[in-house]
Order: sequence, then structure tokens, then C-alpha cells
Amino acid sequence: MTDTSERKSRRAGGGRSARVKARQESTVKAIPYITRKIAPLEVLDEEGLQLIENNADLILEEIGVEFRGDPEALEILEKAGCAVEGERVRFPRGLCRKIINENAPSQYTQHARNPKNNVEIGGNNTVFVPGYGAPFVRDLDGGRRYATLEDFENFVKMAYSSPYMHHSGGTVCEPVDVPVSSRHLNMLYAHMRYSDKAFMGSVTAPSRAEDTIEMCNILFGEEFVQQHTVTTNLINANSPMTFDAIMLGAAKVYARNNQASVVSPFILAGAMAPVTVAGTLTQILAEVLAGIAFIQLYAPGAPCVFGTFASSISMQSGAPTFGSPEPALVLYGAAQLSRRLGVPFRSGGALPGSKIADAQAAYESAATLQPTLLAGTNFALHCAGWLEGGLVMGYEKFVMDLDQLGMLQKFSEGVDLSENGQALDAIREVGPGSHYLGCGHTQANFESAFYQSSIADNNSFEQWHEEGELDANQRANVVYKKLLADYVAPPLDASIDEALKAYMAKRKVELEDEE
Repeated sequence: MTDTSERKSRRAGGGRSARVKARQESTVKAIPYITRKIAPLEVLDEEGLQLIENNADLILEEIGVEFRGDPEALEILEKAGCAVEGERVRFPRGLCRKIINENAPSQYTQHARNPKNNVEIGGNNTVFVPGYGAPFVRDLDGGRRYATLEDFENFVKMAYSSPYMHHSGGTVCEPVDVPVSSRHLNMLYAHMRYSDKAFMGSVTAPSRAEDTIEMCNILFGEEFVQQHTVTTNLINANSPMTFDAIMLGAAKVYARNNQASVVSPFILAGAMAPVTVAGTLTQILAEVLAGIAFIQLYAPGAPCVFGTFASSISMQSGAPTFGSPEPALVLYGAAQLSRRLGVPFRSGGALPGSKIADAQAAYESAATLQPTLLAGTNFALHCAGWLEGGLVMGYEKFVMDLDQLGMLQKFSEGVDLSENGQALDAIREVGPGSHYLGCGHTQANFESAFYQSSIADNNSFEQWHEEGELDANQRANVVYKKLLADYVAPPLDASIDEALKAYMAKRKVELEDEE
């Protein structure tokens, strides 16, 4: 190779590297949540919706729902006119819907410690939330391993740093190096210290919900907490048609403190609900109606969200499957039922069964994320990091999902019909037979016209080869490390930080004495 060609090659390589670096470091204007400008996709007509609503009323009236281990809940429901036999509660036709319509808000604000990050849950809004509950983590360097508190903090930091993640989440992963009895304190502190976005509270025991409220009182002030919603909390029905004392107890703690509950059946169709879409939707609606109605009887006006997590299973092995068409239809249908009920809706996410961030993970995630947005989901849990059916949070998968969320955020803006969007000046300037590369309109819009992925490689084979032949996983590995290296914690008043630490220390001693 001649000296001249070597210089050209170096210049070209340097230019490509600069473009890659610029793409990865490009700044995006952060928005606290999405306000969708596209209409939701609907899969049920009026007749179908009425059929499912009627069938759900039949279930509530004839079969009923069990409220286990909570005599107070049974007493409240009986006073409201329900038939209580043991722990089985049967609801008069239409009672649940009447209670919800008269009391439950259709939309609420969840306040973050930084008011710029408050989120509106309901209406045409969508809030993207990280994955939840995985006991394992994975990355290219360490492989699959049990999650630690450091991993938990890392995911909180990445969620905080991304303009495409609107919420800090809850149990982003289970830090198994911290005692079970007190790890909720460490997780809450991580959300409060390393992010100033909205977060979720603990629901694994009523006492842990009480700890959440107490720590929120320190962070926000007790009066503020009583007057504003500062946590959104996941209350799972124990499907089929059962609520247990732990979930009921946590829901009561949050409801009496004006905090939000996502009443969410956890469904593996074929195991915990019928194999059919209509049957699954009927059971989901019945469970949600019962759960939200109880909360509204207990604390009228407490924010509630119609939640669902629905997956199919392999009829050969019984393992959950993801990205298939039937759960997508359930998601779309449940979103319609939620809108008719007049409460916000939770579902969706980036949900693969794949063990690693491979092609299966990509297409299964896309097949669940797209319906999440198109259905009109308000609170979208599990939007980043999910692998292995929720058992694993992946570092590389997390940033790949963030990239997809950025695309969906752009898509949700719909078609720009402004003067700039119409581009008539550009069409006049270029005219027939020329090109738009150099015209003024293109130059004015080139940085923001199209979504720029931080992960995808769209260069030539030669460029890709020269830059190391990295695949998407390897590129995501670079990006997640840069996110953590560049992370700067949001400021937190030192006296509040010390008060949070003091409360944690006191509670850990008390919890050790209780064991």
C-alpha cells in the first residue's frame, strides 16, 4: 500500500470511528412520558366487548373470587352487598363496575422527587418501566449469575440515564447478596438515591409496604405523601380468581395512604386461565373488577390501574412462551376493556423466553413491545432487560430494549403535519429530477429527521469489518459500560440522605430481632 493510500485509509477509518462515537453520544431531549398521537388498535367490536363483560359478571355472580386470610376484606365486601361464604365472595351483577365508576380516578399523577420527571398515568399517556423481579443477571463478561445489590443499583442508574425510560421501576432484579428480610430497604434507597424518577414500592409483605411509605415520608415529606401519589405498586391476583393476604395487606397500606395499586392478574393461559383468548379476557376482567372494587370500598378514590400479564404456554412442556399472537390479542382486548371501565391500563413489555440476547430475544421482544404501544398501554412494565421468561435481567439486553423504546417513542409522535413537516419549500426547491441531500430543508432537519440507533450498524461490510466485526450484543456491551461510566447521581439533600440511612439502620436491627 502506498503512503497516500495509507493516509486515505486512516482518514476514512477515523471518520467512521468519529461517526460511530457521535451516534453513541448523540443527545436526545428527554420527556417525562409519552403522549401518544396515534389512535389505539382495537380487536374487539361492541358486541364482543359486551359479551366478555357479561361473562365476567357471570363469573363474579355465580363462581366468585376468594379473598384469603383477610377477615377485614371479607367484612367490607359483605357490608357492600356481596355474598360471603367462607373466603369465597360472590358479587351482585354490576356492583363492581358501579363502585369503580363512582370512585376510581381515570388518570393520576405519580410524583417524582424531581418534578420534571412526574408521570401522568392514564389517558393517551404511556410510561415505560424497566423489568421486574429477576433473580439472575447476565452480561457478556460474567455470563449468567445471581443478582447483587450492585447489579440492582446499576440498572437503576441506567434507567435514570436513558431518555427513553420514564420510570425507575421496582424490583428491577433481586439482590440476593442482601438478606430477604431487609433487601426491600436497600432497593428503595437505591431508587431514591441513584435516580430522581418515579419508582415502585415493595409489596412482598404489608410491613414492607409500610416501610415504603415511611421512606417516602422522609424523601417527600409526610404531608406531601398524604396528598399526592408518589408510588405505583404491583398487586398480583393469584390466578385463578384468588387474592391472598399478602397482596391484600399491601394494597390496603398503599390505598389508605393515597398510593396507587396495579391490580394485575398473572396469567399463563392453559395453566392459570383458559386456553382461549376470550376465556382468558373474561377471567382477567373478573379478577380486576373484584380487586379494584375492593380497594375502592376500602379507600374510595385511591388510584388503581387495570393490570394484566398474560402469556401462553407450550402445550408440550408447560413452559411459558412469548411473542406469540394469542397474548397480543389478550393485550389489545384487555386495553379496550380497561378504557371502557375508565381506569388506566398496565401490560406489555419486551418479553422473550430466550436465554440470551439473540435473534429469538429480538423478535419476541418486538412482538410484545409493539402491541404494548399500539394497544394504548399506560403503565408498561418489563420494558427493558427481560430474558429467560423474566428469570434474568440482561445488561446488553437492557440497552437493546432502550433502543427499541426510543423508536417507539418516535413512532408515537405520529405524522408531523406542521409547515416543516409538509416540506413544500423543499419540494419547490429541488423540483423534478434532482435530489434532496443538499437542499436547505434537509440541512435544517438532518439531525432530527430520523431516529438514530445507538446499537444498530448500518454501514458497509468494509466499515463493519474494519471496526472489529462487532455484533449487536458486543456493541450493546460497549454502550451499557459507557452509560455506567458517564453516570452522575442526581443531587439529594444531605439531611434527607442521612435520615433515609438512619431509618434503614433502625429497621434492619428491628428485623434481625424479629427473626
